[in-house]
Amino acid sequence: MRQRVIIIEDERDIVELVRYNFRKEGFEIESFSRGRDGLDYLRRNPADLVLLDILLPDEDGFEICKRLRADERMKSLPVIFLTAKSEEMDRVLGLEIGADDYVVKPFSPRELVARAKAVLRRQERVAEKREVVESGALRLDTRTQEATVRGRPVELSSLEFKLLYFLVSHPRHVFDRDRLLDEVWGRDRFVTPRTVDVHIRRLREKIEELPNRPHFLQTVRGSGYRFSPEVLEGVEA
Repeated sequence: MRQRVIIIEDERDIVELVRYNFRKEGFEIESFSRGRDGLDYLRRNPADLVLLDILLPDEDGFEICKRLRADERMKSLPVIFLTAKSEEMDRVLGLEIGADDYVVKPFSPRELVARAKAVLRRQERVAEKREVVESGALRLDTRTQEATVRGRPVELSSLEFKLLYFLVSHPRHVFDRDRLLDEVWGRDRFVTPRTVDVHIRRLREKIEELPNRPHFLQTVRGSGYRFSPEVLEGVEA
């Protein structure tokens, strides 16, 4: 079965460019020029990936992404922002609200297809894992990508879940940013080490009682990050 990509973009030329290149690679493509129309379609129809513009005529892409992540059925749906907004602040915001990647216009169609395939491969690797991981008060179910802390459900994006799963699966091991990028984002990644910091901060806000004094996701000065089911010495926020 061919994978279905939804593009929400109001520039016709870009839609046609993306449609041509993705169809050539064997994907199905549906397009929408308005954010609400794309969101309504996604609520009724399954998809494998969303390419999302930020500057849309009705509602900006940041808000659309937030709504996707708040919907139980679509919280793990991969999202790549495709936008002219190139400031670091916009990139960081896009990642913080749950995007899997961020592509700035003008872009190479071949690179965009490569990024999409990389995101989909990461999604497939998580989907293949059929197990429940428990460590301390944290429980992760890879079958449903559900997380709970002390029995309380926690809403995580697909990448947040993958990063947390990797760390929880290797308790007390310290990983630097490059190793985490290789393990979670893959060697065909198109993101920077700062991306790890963004996702760690988001995870702390969701699973820690005191995000500024983290219990689970600890920073080891000069080395990287580690997951600990118990309090360890020699760490900082």
